[in-house]
Amino acid sequence: MGFVVQRVDHIVLNCNDVEATAAWYERVLGMSRETFGPTGRTALRFGNQKINLRPIGALADDPEWVTGAVEAAGSEDLCFITEATPEEVRAHLGACGVEITAGPVPKTGALGPMTSHYCRDVDGNLVEIAVY
Repeated sequence: MGFVVQRVDHIVLNCNDVEATAAWYERVLGMSRETFGPTGRTALRFGNQKINLRPIGALADDPEWVTGAVEAAGSEDLCFITEATPEEVRAHLGACGVEITAGPVPKTGALGPMTSHYCRDVDGNLVEIAVY
């Protein structure tokens, strides 16, 4: 093997409504919105990572912004780590009016055992919020 991958830098999330998606991730997960690139794309920053938000149909407006083989919103399963307690996660999601679909439940992440809560974002993506 000529190289080894070190980490994930960013992901691109296809969405129906960039504004609604960005607002949900800012309000519920505390991410920071930024605008980048010559066409004013939207990203959400957290830690040393980011999520670029790609509106469905973006290829028609920006031929450089290609996506996976299937352009679909709501098909992702994302896991985010927090240093909050599981009780704090549950309370915050409830205060935000976000329905918890499962949790707290024991799971195994990249670093071992964790406790997770699951919910869905505005497009229906499965969002896991986990505590090691």
